[in-house]
Amino acid sequence: MGYVAVQGGITAIENSQKLNRYLRLRGQSAPLTVRQIMEQMAPLVDRVMSEGSLHSPFHAALALKQASGDPIEASFLLRAYRSTLRRLVDSLPVRTDQMRILRRISSAFKTIPGGQVLGSTSDYEQRILDFSLAEETAGTQCDAKREFESFIDGIEESLDPDQFRKVVAMLRDQGLVAPLAPALSAEPTDVTQESAEFPLDRSGRLQMLARAETGGLLALAYSSMRGYGSIHPTIAELRVGYVRVQIPHPFRPGAAVSLGSLAITEVEIVASVRRSEQEEKPAFSLGYGACFGHNEVKAISIAVLDRAMKSPCPHAPAEDQEFVLLHTDGIESSGFCSHFKLPHYVTFQSDLDRLRNLQGSEE
Repeated sequence: MGYVAVQGGITAIENSQKLNRYLRLRGQSAPLTVRQIMEQMAPLVDRVMSEGSLHSPFHAALALKQASGDPIEASFLLRAYRSTLRRLVDSLPVRTDQMRILRRISSAFKTIPGGQVLGSTSDYEQRILDFSLAEETAGTQCDAKREFESFIDGIEESLDPDQFRKVVAMLRDQGLVAPLAPALSAEPTDVTQESAEFPLDRSGRLQMLARAETGGLLALAYSSMRGYGSIHPTIAELRVGYVRVQIPHPFRPGAAVSLGSLAITEVEIVASVRRSEQEEKPAFSLGYGACFGHNEVKAISIAVLDRAMKSPCPHAPAEDQEFVLLHTDGIESSGFCSHFKLPHYVTFQSDLDRLRNLQGSEE
């Protein structure tokens, strides 16, 4: 490649870094604390954890502070930090059917086992700026917390995971959903340890989608919804909540040790009726999406693209797995975009010489 390293630019680079720090701190307000970012910017922290591929709210918030709020740069920092960590053990598959529910809805049915749980959402709010937030103080913060705590005091409602049976499980019991395809291998693909080779199996596709940039996923999923593809989904179930993370017990075969829990968003969609390969009867096809934290747009986009990439004869961008997976990784794509800022003296000089020769030959 014809890229040329900058010579003698170390002082300029160091001064640029000093300027970055100054611009972040030059205002009159107190510096943002990592704790403030964790607690008051949770959706942004969740996005960075997902795209950085590391579940650690503290480190995601720290990366956001360092990046002055740039989510792609923060995800880059987090993924770079992740690469320095030791891999101790692989966890067992999480049981999303045993999720401690914070939010759970279905747009396919009005009534579902356990009921619809609206939870925290801005879906039904008017998009009008709330100027009272500009005058928020510690006192108004305490008042808001006290008001909500008094509202929920005395409310007793069971959210036992066992009462929230999966909607897709009901459809499958009725033979309305295509059966699961057999696994191609016993071990799931790990794209952090091996380079992706196409065609990629579903475990690898879902892993790359979970690490992908939210906006890129949304753009391609939206293209399929609008007609550049054939997937216009119905959400069978959307869940937000906490799942337990367990590892095999080191001394007791068959037993597990619980390390704690983490918040995820999980979406299962049903799409167009088709004849499954295993059965003669037509059945709904499925798409699945899951990601760290509370990010419903990303999880829905993953589910749409998961279903779209199952197409046996891809004809739209969202159905081509190589196109989707290699163009939605925010770190890879932003890195390639940013590399154009590096010196290209040699390649551009070659272009200049070629252009001048062509112009000279035409005179």
